[in-house]
Amino acid sequence: MDPIRRARRLTWVMITSGLLTMWVLIVASSVAAHVEGTFSWWRAVPALIAAGGLTWLYPRMADAILDRRYPTRQVVVAAVLALVAAGAGGADPAGWGFVLVAWLGIAMLGVSIRTLVLQMLGTWAAGVTLGLAPGAMALDVPTDREFFYCALLYGLWCVVLPPSGRVWLLIWRLAVEAHEGRDAHTRLVVAEERLRFSRDLHDLVGHQLSAIAVKTELAVRLSDKDAGAAKAEMAEVNTLTRKALKELRQAVRGYRELDLAAELNSVEGVLEAAGVRSETRLPYRELPEGVAPVFAYAVREAVTNVLKHSAATFCRITIRFTDEEAELEVRNDGAVERQSEDLGSGLAGLRERLAAAGGKVSAQPTGDGEFVLNAVVSLPIRG
Repeated sequence: MDPIRRARRLTWVMITSGLLTMWVLIVASSVAAHVEGTFSWWRAVPALIAAGGLTWLYPRMADAILDRRYPTRQVVVAAVLALVAAGAGGADPAGWGFVLVAWLGIAMLGVSIRTLVLQMLGTWAAGVTLGLAPGAMALDVPTDREFFYCALLYGLWCVVLPPSGRVWLLIWRLAVEAHEGRDAHTRLVVAEERLRFSRDLHDLVGHQLSAIAVKTELAVRLSDKDAGAAKAEMAEVNTLTRKALKELRQAVRGYRELDLAAELNSVEGVLEAAGVRSETRLPYRELPEGVAPVFAYAVREAVTNVLKHSAATFCRITIRFTDEEAELEVRNDGAVERQSEDLGSGLAGLRERLAAAGGKVSAQPTGDGEFVLNAVVSLPIRG
């Protein structure tokens, strides 16, 4: 059985268990009255009918409350039936009077504290009044002892027993919220995985296809002039294709992490093949831990945009860092109008990657025909 259904059934049983206690006390008090010779059928019959009506309404009220619907009309009808049953039966708090307590046990679920207190006081007052009325519990004139007995026992029932139902209701609602939270977490994980895969796929396909397109175009131009060079370019196309397939499989498995040095070598070759003079400026010290994979993605995305969205003749890649932050700058000329608005989803994906590592990305033209992409991460890097 589904755990949430099992929890609901258990809560429902515990809430309605007051009915079992009610009928046990009714039967016990009726048997005792019969043995003592005080049992009266003309009072027992209407009391039994009213108690039966309350029993019929009880589980329906419990279902409504578990569904977060307070059954006001049913609660009012049940209150009338409880008063009739208790009054006709004698309202002994250890017998027919427990019908009032059973009603309180269901009526107080899902109400405010103020309403709860009023219900408890009302039930206590009704029980004591009915229990001490002339003729109730076979009493002609109630004594101080009977008053103390009714007041104390009704007070004990009203304070101790019904609130336990609120505890069970709270446990049920916490279980529902935990279940809903788990479902929401599962949906979030799936959404994040889809986003990761689409972002990785864009990085892979965008960069590799751009490189393959450049190499293929160069091979076509060289085919009539230098067959050997054209053949070499097509060999590189084959290598790029195999690399793209390998990285695509790794992206599907979720284990891909780019190598910055290999990525710099790769983009340098692609840029030169496209006729773009490249220049790389790296720090003499080894990059802090975690920076290289993040910047590798940024280099790939930046160079892909240089090839796709500019008429660049040179591209300079600069990496520097201090104790507080590391920065990547990719600068190229030949920026076309509105280039920053035409970068597509790749830049958005790069911003998400940098944000996850505690960094940020900016990309805009400089006003003198150049375009600059800056990626900055705080140190030590997170994520």
